[in-house]
Amino acid sequence: MPEASCDIALIGLAVMGQNLVLNMNDHGFKVAVFNRTVSKVDDFLANEAKGTQVVGAHSIEELTSLLRKPRRVMLMVKAGTAVDQMIEEILPHLEAGDILIDGGNSLYSDTTRRTKALAEKGILYIGTGVSGGEEGARHGPSIMPGGNPAAWPHVKPIFRAIAAKVDNGTPCCDWVGEEGAGHYVKMVHNGIEYGDIQLICEAYDLLKHGLGMTPDELHTVFAEWNKGELDSYLIDISSQIFAKKDEDGAPLVDKILDTAGQKGTGKWTVISSLDTGQPVTLIGESVFARCLSAMKEERVEASKSLRGPRSRPKAGDRVRFIEDVRRALFSAKIISYAQGYMLLRAAGQEFKWNLNMGGIALMWRGGCIIRSQFLGKIKDAFRRNKNLDNLLLDRYFSRLVNRYQASWRKAVMQAIKLGVPTPALATALSFFDGYRAERLPANLLQAQRDFFGAHTYERVDKPRGEFFHTNWTGHGGKVSSGTYNV
Repeated sequence: MPEASCDIALIGLAVMGQNLVLNMNDHGFKVAVFNRTVSKVDDFLANEAKGTQVVGAHSIEELTSLLRKPRRVMLMVKAGTAVDQMIEEILPHLEAGDILIDGGNSLYSDTTRRTKALAEKGILYIGTGVSGGEEGARHGPSIMPGGNPAAWPHVKPIFRAIAAKVDNGTPCCDWVGEEGAGHYVKMVHNGIEYGDIQLICEAYDLLKHGLGMTPDELHTVFAEWNKGELDSYLIDISSQIFAKKDEDGAPLVDKILDTAGQKGTGKWTVISSLDTGQPVTLIGESVFARCLSAMKEERVEASKSLRGPRSRPKAGDRVRFIEDVRRALFSAKIISYAQGYMLLRAAGQEFKWNLNMGGIALMWRGGCIIRSQFLGKIKDAFRRNKNLDNLLLDRYFSRLVNRYQASWRKAVMQAIKLGVPTPALATALSFFDGYRAERLPANLLQAQRDFFGAHTYERVDKPRGEFFHTNWTGHGGKVSSGTYNV
């Protein structure tokens, strides 16, 4: 039998899995690896892992025999049934106290189910979000672990060693919470990522059509934006994308088909927002924008008969317009994160997870796709008030949005004049106006519901919790419908 000398095992040698293994090896951990297509193990050892202390295994049994106790096995396989199948294969080779880790993009409710089921068998389960793509996995990702708290001490040294570091060495990794909390936070991260990307795309479209800017000019603008408040990974790579030329010397971005893909985490975020009753409108519009982009052939046909503005007015003062778009982008970004944190707070209350909001912002500061200077401001906000109800109520964010909203409105109005779709910028502005409204027209809505369905209403001149029904026509009954909230 081989010596049980490895610190951790990893199953799934796609690019993310390989890079995590190499990252662990760089930090002094001895890693055993396995892949369902066994030839990948040998290829990895002969190439990317050549010269390392990584150990290959050709079966699950051999893999687990290489591990020190308690055994730590990390899965980097496709979310869904593949995770359940792999767990069933591994279980016979584990014993009470061993740790299983799912590092894929699993649905949080699946992680909650697995954590409970495996605890009954004595197995400690962790579901962890890992963000940062291939580069992050290799050099330092953001890691968001949740699951069985008893497992955390056993994986903490490895995870915190390989995670991205910020603020003089602080790792972008900390315990998130029980059950599916880690994967839930990763899901919301991905939803916010959808929002960030859509907002940047809308800013690009506005500058392109409003000022006729070329990709080279856009490269310059985005590079400048990346030096200030908008300093972030996504702004940085957008600047680089605009500068990239195809083989014929033309801008590559102009040759890419305008149909967007998605893997489902944005959709899960929106579904969860509906389940918890949180108006996460910007992420919702970002998911729908991708769906609309996929209707390419239908859009091409519609463009032949559906007309927008007859003329496309130029935006006027070039410098002023660029600044209006920048401020609109930053303001809407605040709304996106405010909505994401509303959802995290609601989920924490529903599932009884004690989520550290400032800590989550710190975990997102480095390594992950949405890493930005901006997240430090969120961490500061929760340091000032750990029970902050909404980011918009923090003095930094409220002052900034109040100062920038005139530019934000100008940018959205200009988009309407140009016929440029800005669903995320516009819905963010609508949310802002709704959130700051002391009174909304829902009084009429409730009157209508009571009129046609006897659903009752509350009154401004009576205490909350008292419900009333009116016989609006004189022909209806006096019996009201039961009240409930979905």
